Amino acid sequence: MQCYKTVYAGGEAEIVEKKSRFIATVCPAATEEEALALVEKMKKKYWDARHNCYAYTVGGNREFTRCSDDGEPSGTAGRPMLDVLLGEEVYNAAVVVTRYFGGVLLGTGGLVRAYSKAVQEGLRASTVIEKTKGILLRVDTDYAGIGRIQYLAAERDVPILESEYTDKVVLKLLVEEDASGELIKAITRGTSGQAVMEKEKDLWFAMVNGKPEIFES
Repeated sequence: MQCYKTVYAGGEAEIVEKKSRFIATVCPAATEEEALALVEKMKKKYWDARHNCYAYTVGGNREFTRCSDDGEPSGTAGRPMLDVLLGEEVYNAAVVVTRYFGGVLLGTGGLVRAYSKAVQEGLRASTVIEKTKGILLRVDTDYAGIGRIQYLAAERDVPILESEYTDKVVLKLLVEEDASGELIKAITRGTSGQAVMEKEKDLWFAMVNGKPEIFES
């Protein structure tokens, strides 16, 4: 994958259907252990609830994808919850929906809709980001080339993470992997071959609250 959506910061949301409370708790989960830890945490926190249903999907190829109805009729809770995560194309995330029974039966369709809606609201209450595969590109140039490089970066919405000015200029650019080849060619042309470029590292990055943030995976 060149990019994928994931949960940066979890959230909590509650809906009420026919007096039953559905509390959705969403968290990032880089491993299956982290997902199961959320399940255990919510079971302890809401120990008096009728149900603590869960769903999670972990891994770039969704190697660990599980769900549980936790006592609700088969297929009315866990699977609909998981379908929301898969439908929203969210990776490395876990959600627990806690239900406090309100005394009115919802029926199969009502349960599916309630658990699905709870997860949707939980995701809205969370910070969901899109991580993109990229590189950190170091560019060494003389002062004559700096303006052109800044223009080319701005034109492509490429963040400049660092700038160092001495007898030369050193810039660190955060570039999408797929777009790096074209940018390197553009900088080479724009500086008449005077800029020296090298890839410092492979990484993942995302825009978080309007600012670039780097991740290892």
